[in-house]
Amino acid sequence: MLGDCVPSLPSSGNFLHLHTMLSPRQGLLRPVGCGVEELRRRRREREAALRRARREQQLVSKRLLRDDTPEEAEGRCVASILGEAEIQQFLSLAQRGTEEKEREGALISLRRGLQHPETQQTFIRLEGSMRTLVGLLTSNQALLQLEAARCLHELSHSEQSEVAEACLPATSYLLTYLAGHSSDLIELCLYTLGNLIVESEAGRRQLLPQGIVPALASCIQSPHLTVLEALGYALSQLLQAKEAPKKIIPSVLASPIPQHMLRLLQPGPKLNPGVAVEFAWCLHYIICSQVNNALLITHGAVSTLGLLLLYLAGTVQSSEDAGLELLVCPVLRCLSNLLTEEAVEAGEGQVQLRDERVVVSLFILLQFLLQKHPSLLPEGLWLLNNLTGAHSSVQRCREGSCLLLASVARAPALLLAGHIGLL
Repeated sequence: MLGDCVPSLPSSGNFLHLHTMLSPRQGLLRPVGCGVEELRRRRREREAALRRARREQQLVSKRLLRDDTPEEAEGRCVASILGEAEIQQFLSLAQRGTEEKEREGALISLRRGLQHPETQQTFIRLEGSMRTLVGLLTSNQALLQLEAARCLHELSHSEQSEVAEACLPATSYLLTYLAGHSSDLIELCLYTLGNLIVESEAGRRQLLPQGIVPALASCIQSPHLTVLEALGYALSQLLQAKEAPKKIIPSVLASPIPQHMLRLLQPGPKLNPGVAVEFAWCLHYIICSQVNNALLITHGAVSTLGLLLLYLAGTVQSSEDAGLELLVCPVLRCLSNLLTEEAVEAGEGQVQLRDERVVVSLFILLQFLLQKHPSLLPEGLWLLNNLTGAHSSVQRCREGSCLLLASVARAPALLLAGHIGLL
């Protein structure tokens, strides 16, 4: 029998490092001036490539969200390294400029400069610079506030820990703005918070008493998919912290987040792949912590995941290879983990569908994805093991205890014969 909670993959022995972790959606560009369809096409292409990168990179990293001007998008505007005098000049102009457009332009120039590590170091060493930037973040002028948030986001993405940690005085404001009305600002604040969560335990210690879990919970009913995807990123970073099982996950489970997370994983035409990937991994981190999986089962996690597996198998033929395996992988892991729980054995979390269809769905997904994504094989075998051999109650949830074993024997033949209509 394979391991109760994790497949036997190369690892350091820690649950939170056994999974394929989320990697950055780096360089999300939104060039201004393109048609809506072209913008959507570009974003879909970038998201597909970067979701595939999660599999390849296997690390926890930061993400960078950039709203580029047409000149920046076309490479006609190259940011230069800024010295102390130039930083002071831009900050002073942003504070005291006579026209809003002039003040906004100063912050745009500062943001471009902050793309350089040298400028970032100069900025954090300059006395009063961060205090001034945080002051601009609290401006009552929306455009100035947004540009100040973009400057902070550039700093939060720095590979130099001292630069990102210099942003910590802004965390309480970033959390406050999650309850605002601007989806662009909320999305930016979420990615910035996610970057700061990755950076240090000190940052997480500061965010927890400031109320990051309730703040994230307030965002999860947002109608904006970009906000939900950013929320999934920030939450996933929080759930992967080494102190998460004791200090973070109990608070998350006590919030409305789990129920809404499962709602966002419900199969159907409203299922958004980007959002679903983020929250499927969040669910995986919570389950692997083993803090209170019985609660998730009570909320219907097993049934939701089983139905989602069927849905993915039914759509895999018609879907483009746009990172589908990145959703299949955490779904397989979550379902496998939950099937080992006593609550499932007691019948509290049985999948409310034909077990035979679950097994055939697994074979269909492997048939279509395995050639390009062989790493899914151990995930699939692990689920198959837990479905067929680990728990007799799951085997017996239909008419006979031998049903699943018979299904396993029949499934390859059904697939080879092309009988995918079984679903």
